[in-house]
Amino acid sequence: MKRRKFIGASAAASVGLLATTTTGAMPTAKRNTKKELKGNIQHSACRWCYSKIPMEEFLKNLNDLGIKAMDLTGPEDWPLMKKYNIHASMCWGAGLGIEKGWNNPELHEELIADYLRVIPLVAEAGYKNLICFSGNRNGMNDLVGLENCVTGIQQILPTAKEHGVVIQMELLNSKVDHKDYMCDHTLWGVELCRRLGSDNFKLLYDIYHMQIMEGDVIRNIREYHPYFGHYHTGGNPGRHEINETQELYYPAIMKAILETGYEGYVAQEFIPTWEDPIAALEEGITIVMSNFYKLLR
Repeated sequence: MKRRKFIGASAAASVGLLATTTTGAMPTAKRNTKKELKGNIQHSACRWCYSKIPMEEFLKNLNDLGIKAMDLTGPEDWPLMKKYNIHASMCWGAGLGIEKGWNNPELHEELIADYLRVIPLVAEAGYKNLICFSGNRNGMNDLVGLENCVTGIQQILPTAKEHGVVIQMELLNSKVDHKDYMCDHTLWGVELCRRLGSDNFKLLYDIYHMQIMEGDVIRNIREYHPYFGHYHTGGNPGRHEINETQELYYPAIMKAILETGYEGYVAQEFIPTWEDPIAALEEGITIVMSNFYKLLR
């Protein structure tokens, strides 16, 4: 299942009820258990990429791999996550999905009420980040959409500040996966951050999506990192494993992120093609860790 449908359904159903389709039949890798990941990278994994695995089983997998957090989960997931000491590094549960977002003033009343309801829930659970989306253009000029986003989002920021929650708008590609999505370039998102002028609003920089739309990933991270509050990974093309089958070199990207002083989570958001998706996740973490430290020498 594509992430667009997964997010759209999540407002009404538990994340664990949905499934994503994997392709290929790579050999199952032998896994070690109960790892303790070392270093400065805080690892997370996006739930939707592994939604065929029951939630409790997946939480045990994360414990075995030494991964401390999970992205894109809602209030219905948090009690079980706490049982396994897995942090919710990027929350959802508010909003109308990817296509219907803050650029549409007709949706502001509903969006504002929903975010004002969920923001305290995020804080009460001990979490910090809550995702949001611009919505699709639907013929709207980008500048008009930018101004509409400012008008709507600024009405929830006082509550976000009061509760210590950061609203994070995700940068997504409109070329392959999310046709017509408005927040599809770094500079548009950065301008929105500048106009809102709040530490409680940031961008979720998705490396896969921005590679498709504009490339120049490391340069943009170095230049615009003050506006980035979270990162997602994924191999391009295909949003699959981050190994040698794709064009991005993630160890260098991770090094650039850490050089900015970033201390948050980096969430693996690739769709596994291996027969054993947890082995694919372990490989991704291993690639980042082993090659990253070679770059530091």
